[in-house]
Amino acid sequence: MRKNEIDIITLGCSKNLVDSEKLLLQFKNNGYTVKHDPKRVVGEVVVVNTCGFIGDAKEESINTILELAEAKKNGQIGKLFVMGCLSERYRNELIQELPEVDGFYGKFDWPKLLVDLHKNFDKELLTQRVLTTPSHYAYVKIAEGCNRHCSYCAIPLMTGPHRSLSMEDVESEVRNLVKQGVREIQLLAQDLTFYGRDNYGGSKLAELVERIAAIDGVDWIRLHYAYPYQFPKDILAVMNDNPKVCAYLDMALQHISTHMLQLMRRHITSEETYALIQEIREKVPGIHLRTTLMVGHPGETEADFQELKTFVEKIRFERMGAFAYSHEEGTYAYQHYKDDVPEEVKQQRLNEIMALQEGIAAEINAQKVGKIFKVIVDREEGDYYVGRTEYDSPEVDCEVLISKNDGIVEIGQFYSVKVTEADVFDLYGKVTH
Repeated sequence: MRKNEIDIITLGCSKNLVDSEKLLLQFKNNGYTVKHDPKRVVGEVVVVNTCGFIGDAKEESINTILELAEAKKNGQIGKLFVMGCLSERYRNELIQELPEVDGFYGKFDWPKLLVDLHKNFDKELLTQRVLTTPSHYAYVKIAEGCNRHCSYCAIPLMTGPHRSLSMEDVESEVRNLVKQGVREIQLLAQDLTFYGRDNYGGSKLAELVERIAAIDGVDWIRLHYAYPYQFPKDILAVMNDNPKVCAYLDMALQHISTHMLQLMRRHITSEETYALIQEIREKVPGIHLRTTLMVGHPGETEADFQELKTFVEKIRFERMGAFAYSHEEGTYAYQHYKDDVPEEVKQQRLNEIMALQEGIAAEINAQKVGKIFKVIVDREEGDYYVGRTEYDSPEVDCEVLISKNDGIVEIGQFYSVKVTEADVFDLYGKVTH
């Protein structure tokens, strides 16, 4: 156990990562050495920032806590604390089941952790943090919570209703990040497209993005987690006209069958979904769409699934992920539907749709061979420098591999790269001068 060291482990999404980064700064400001996701967890204080979205994520969180409880018992670490979505959702149960943990904090009351340790919590630092990403990009949350209440989703149970941050606070955070050397801003919210409806009387996403783009030092802005219903179409002109806004949109659609969309409480039809995608692609030529689809939701028939496959074939998403339905207690689906699609059928459908997408992704990547793209370099790995185009978000999308044999490039800098080869998941290229 290392005295005066704080180890923070983050599980789940990038929204959790932002909270961990802010907590790291608070501890650092109190004189601690801070480490994030260390290879060896040996801190006098260890904090696990948990995910509670679906079964697999909850299991990972519990297993991590149990491993650290054992490490605490063996004297490898000091105090053990848990925060985030899992403890927001199951705090009372966790207190009963895991007495080895020294304290549980939810999604929003983590500042109390510092107070309970008799340390200073500085509100003035809330728009600053210790970056755990490469120093040239950062995630920025513009809202918390969600008002959508989709049938399958437990997130509103943990985060509460949508709450937009003020434009001034978001701008302040971005300016602080730029001072640290950040050039690429990954905008995050559970539902970006609802931004401003609660505190400004209408959608303000387009205005916010324009204000961030006006900040000197910001080179790229990328949008994550849009919702198709009530999509703010004024953002499309900003994406098309402002070179700082990446032609990239992450919009989870979940399904295309109107039957399934109704059961999922998505407030949109198949026809409206097709029309929205067509309009987005017309108004932002070349845009890369990332979506997430769900298979095996209660009531999904074979006909519904075949309609979903046809949708994937027709639309040819540049980026797509999928997951099998998880029957989450407390959700509308859990209370009103029977989990009637067998697990083996869910898995078969998941495998089918991902295999279909893999072929589409390979064809889309192959079309990039011979073309030149602006690429930001993220890291070195083996014999390559690894970067991304504007069409790729960190960790989830394609990467561009540049051979070290072709010369030296700097991490965090932009280069024009000609694509020479492509496979399903990566592009290979050479820097052009």
